[in-house]
Amino acid sequence: MTVAEALKSIHNRSWVLPAIQREFVWSSDQICVLFDSLMRGYPVGSFLLWNVIPDQAAQFTFYDFLADYHEKNPYARVAQISAGRNVTAVLDGQQRFTSLNIGLYGSYAERLPRKWATNPDAYPRKRLYLNLLSRTGDEELGLTYDLQFLTEQEAESELDGQRPWFRVADILQLENSGPAMMAALEQHGLSGSQPFNTLYNLYEGVRTKTAINAYLEESTDADRVLDIFVRVNSGGTKLSNSDLLLSMATNQWRELDAREEIRSLVTELNQEQGRPFAFSKDLVLKAGLVLTEAPDFRFKISNFTQANMERLEKAWPQMRASLLRSARLLATFGLSERTLTADSVVIPLAYYLHSHGHDDAYIISSAHSKDRVAVRSWVFRSLLKRGVWGSGLDTLLNRICTVIRQSPPSDGFPAGDIEAAMAARGKSLQFGPEEIEELLDLQYSKARTFAVLALLYPGLNLSQDVHEDHIFPRSRFRRSALTRMGIPAEKIEDYLVRANGLPNLQLLAGTPNVEKSDAWPWEWLDGPHFPTAQTREEYATRNDLDLLPSEPVGFLDFYEGRRLRMRERLLSVLGESAASTDVLGE
Repeated sequence: MTVAEALKSIHNRSWVLPAIQREFVWSSDQICVLFDSLMRGYPVGSFLLWNVIPDQAAQFTFYDFLADYHEKNPYARVAQISAGRNVTAVLDGQQRFTSLNIGLYGSYAERLPRKWATNPDAYPRKRLYLNLLSRTGDEELGLTYDLQFLTEQEAESELDGQRPWFRVADILQLENSGPAMMAALEQHGLSGSQPFNTLYNLYEGVRTKTAINAYLEESTDADRVLDIFVRVNSGGTKLSNSDLLLSMATNQWRELDAREEIRSLVTELNQEQGRPFAFSKDLVLKAGLVLTEAPDFRFKISNFTQANMERLEKAWPQMRASLLRSARLLATFGLSERTLTADSVVIPLAYYLHSHGHDDAYIISSAHSKDRVAVRSWVFRSLLKRGVWGSGLDTLLNRICTVIRQSPPSDGFPAGDIEAAMAARGKSLQFGPEEIEELLDLQYSKARTFAVLALLYPGLNLSQDVHEDHIFPRSRFRRSALTRMGIPAEKIEDYLVRANGLPNLQLLAGTPNVEKSDAWPWEWLDGPHFPTAQTREEYATRNDLDLLPSEPVGFLDFYEGRRLRMRERLLSVLGESAASTDVLGE
């Protein structure tokens, strides 16, 4: 059938997506390539469909095809299937059909470069347009035709009274490829063979050529269909185990919609306390196995039995709350998507809160202050140590959770016992001299830099807005400026190399950091931020700023002196058991 005919089946909900399908993952570039192939008469691959009889349609969960894609919410709606109606489920071809649907009926909204995710203007709604005047498309993509996603304002651009951008969706409104097409070209101020041929090829590709070739599976054996699905999805963007297992949970839960629950939880986790995280549904499913005491944490079909899924559904409200509390706790530690180098650390935290019955008061209550210090020290140490949360994760989680389960709630977080169990699995949190040197070489804005500074210089309320600040302002370290300061030419490169180094960094609350701006550190210390000489001296001593010179020429000596101090602090902090570490203040 033609593309237009196939999309009619999608829009009258005769064709739907089974729950075992993952979310739409194609980029806007991939959509353009697909339409370019249609216009060039290239094959776009075969499709696999499954005829679902009414009895089976009532047993499974299906989803509609996405039309308006938004990067922050790339999820399709649950399809409403009328009783007694059969449907056709798309087993292979979801990404292509969704791409065609977006190009011909919908829009694509992705974040603009250098725009914050929280900025509502960062995701402009764009539709697919075809440039009728251009003879070449994006060479890197291998496009013959110039296809782009544009905003309406961008598409309205004119050149000498001509509007070259034709909205691809409008090809469905043309009554024919003759007079109607000529009228459309006139509306754009266009004429000649080049625009006509380009538009005609779009019409042919969408409405005339039978580009959609599909195999229809008629079997009523769901196991056979599932096996076919797994096999045909073994190539391309491979279907993950969590996608398949999530679909099984979706079909086995009785009261709740597993997919919707997990989607909404992932969204909420990633917006915790206004700090963006990047937790995935894989992590949530893994946490579900851990928190419900499944005997095996691996993503295996045998672990997603009906009994396990019933237990997960029953425990879902409590499990959900524990995961959210854990993310909130990580946010109060100042961590975010950029600095949380291993998302898996949230699972043992959730297990601890869940199994020991901690509620929301744990996050803020002074009664748990000492316990939070132990948790935070362990979290930071595990994030700084390379390889802890990599291979052997399931075994590690099992060992950690066993220690937590066996520890009396009155003893608090069993950091020492956890570290001993981790060391027995080759995951020691002890740092050798070479590892300490590696940490000392960290640079500004690197993922682990925040955790090192937080360990070295406690005292800030990390739940507030905290910045990594250059003690000697980076903006002052330009070659010309350094030359004017009298810095010898042979030392200028040393200044530039060290400007972003760890010894030139500190953590500052947002407001003081803005106030500091590009001031020299001795100027800032003498400013109004420190009301008395005593508070100034205490701050300088606590943060190893008592080494500060009174002029830029002393920067290199300050840098090396503070690096030595940092080494001593790290050897002290990372050389002791987390259970006895008490350097982190609330």
